[in-house]
Amino acid sequence: MNISKWLGALFAPIEKNGAFFVFMFSLGYLCTQLEVMPFYLRDRGAKPYELSVPELFLDIYIICVLLALIPRKVRIFVRALLYVILYGVAIADMYCYERFESTLTPTMLMLVGETTPQEAGEFLTGYLSWDLVSSLVGWVLLLMLVHVLWTSVRWWLRKQTQNMVLPQINPMVVTSLKATLSLVVACLLFVCISQTRDNKAAMHRMFSYDTIGQVERELTRKDQANLYLPIYRLVFSAFANHLASHQLIQLKAASGKIQIDSCSYRVPNIVLVIGESYNKHHSQLYGYKKPTTPFQKALAEQGSLVPFTDVVAPWNLTSFVFKHVLSLHAVGDSGEWCDAPLFPEVFRKAGYHVTFITNQFQSQAKEAVYDFSGGFFLNDPEMSQRQFDTRNTTLYRFDEGVLNAYDQLKAQNKEHNLVILHLMGSHVEYRARYPQPARRFFTPQNANRPELTKKQRYILSDYDNSVRYNDSIVGAITQRFIDKDAVVIYMPDHGEEIFDGSPFMYGRMHGANIDYRLARNEMEIPFWIWGSPQYVENHPYGWQAIQNAKDRPMMTDVLPHLLLYLAGISTPAYRPEYNVIAPEYNTKRPRILKGTTDYNLLKKK
Repeated sequence: MNISKWLGALFAPIEKNGAFFVFMFSLGYLCTQLEVMPFYLRDRGAKPYELSVPELFLDIYIICVLLALIPRKVRIFVRALLYVILYGVAIADMYCYERFESTLTPTMLMLVGETTPQEAGEFLTGYLSWDLVSSLVGWVLLLMLVHVLWTSVRWWLRKQTQNMVLPQINPMVVTSLKATLSLVVACLLFVCISQTRDNKAAMHRMFSYDTIGQVERELTRKDQANLYLPIYRLVFSAFANHLASHQLIQLKAASGKIQIDSCSYRVPNIVLVIGESYNKHHSQLYGYKKPTTPFQKALAEQGSLVPFTDVVAPWNLTSFVFKHVLSLHAVGDSGEWCDAPLFPEVFRKAGYHVTFITNQFQSQAKEAVYDFSGGFFLNDPEMSQRQFDTRNTTLYRFDEGVLNAYDQLKAQNKEHNLVILHLMGSHVEYRARYPQPARRFFTPQNANRPELTKKQRYILSDYDNSVRYNDSIVGAITQRFIDKDAVVIYMPDHGEEIFDGSPFMYGRMHGANIDYRLARNEMEIPFWIWGSPQYVENHPYGWQAIQNAKDRPMMTDVLPHLLLYLAGISTPAYRPEYNVIAPEYNTKRPRILKGTTDYNLLKKK
């Protein structure tokens, strides 16, 4: 008898919270199933989280255990609060998925925090309508209705039967039934814990990090946590914003310490073009056998473009590269990237008009964590105002939209200008990076790679077409400054795997150890400086210094110091040993990739 009662304790949490268990399990299951299926084909076979049922059972059971420990009179109100939170978050998550094709993200939460009451009212007026009832949100609303009806009927039945004499059930039968159900619960818990412990460990690991960069790196792992419930996604979004806010505080403190002694405006117009996912070895400028960069090659042959031969990126993640390239903090310095000011703000305080046009870092509802991590310090209203005089507000299907945006905004240019153009470049999906069929130059048939599969040859040809299209964009950028005293510096954020060496793959191997094969494809990047005719004529010593430096080893984390020199900005933050064209440049400096591996020590094969 005592054993039966003891075993029955495992079922007690569900017994005391039966309706909660059933309806919250149903709510979680609805969300895990519905928030994939409408975009199934678009997501290339995406499926619901395969362990959603066991993990959901475990999660709801744990909550029921906690509720069972609370006195009944208090438990009623705690459950009611949980209903409001869980149903509310599920509706918001489902609504975002329906309207924006994305579940809750850190950017969504950030945008909500920046929204004024008037903007919120206009949003609700514009987006909330009766057609939501027939959308995916309607399923959650239907479950809520069933829940309300069940609660009402249950309350009515209790009122009707409270004075009735009901037949008595043998206590032994009840105890035995509870013991049996407890054994079932015990078996289910054993199965659920064994199946989901890896995901729980991954969740714990992710929420233990101190910076948003660490979280982003965690999400590149194959065993990353699956935030399969809306409430988890909301908590993660709040966590990501919390981490980002700490780095914003550090950045704002660093920007308050900017000191400008003088500025000669050595080069009146400095243009920095940042590409995306550019494998150096698919550039005709660097020896690729296919004509992927005819414009750049022609400029190099004319002598106005100097390609640097030994440049690497510090990371193979866009956001990490952006933080290090924009910050005056260099890899190996003490502290973090956000402990030093960002060079656009230094330029602005020195008197340059700063323009920033990006085709990637614009806050939008369905922005991924990677873009949030790379753009939060650019899109923060205060930091954006400190850094930029002019910037775009929309994204473009193709990078020619960046050109058009600059053409519209260039009327705001002043006598001295820093222009930063951030392209989408060759970001996967490659076939979406160039207009088809107008710009389709390479085809799978002329890929000349018989060792690749048909699908791989299609991907390869799309990538090379994106590189050729990018060539036309950067060529057009140089022509917009042909009649000015200007330099254009081009660098992509990082490289990309594109079937160069076994294993044949495309994209990036984030979790892999860094050997030379990986560094060659993902960290070695094209880097060049173009000088306008006026610049070459007005700055013969500077142009000669650029040419003399083309074979020096460099990592792009020190780029700001080159830019400060070109602008003639005198500041204590400038370090000549980091300026690749300065006589004091340190050619022996370690080039640490991903914070772990010195590129200079890798064996090149």
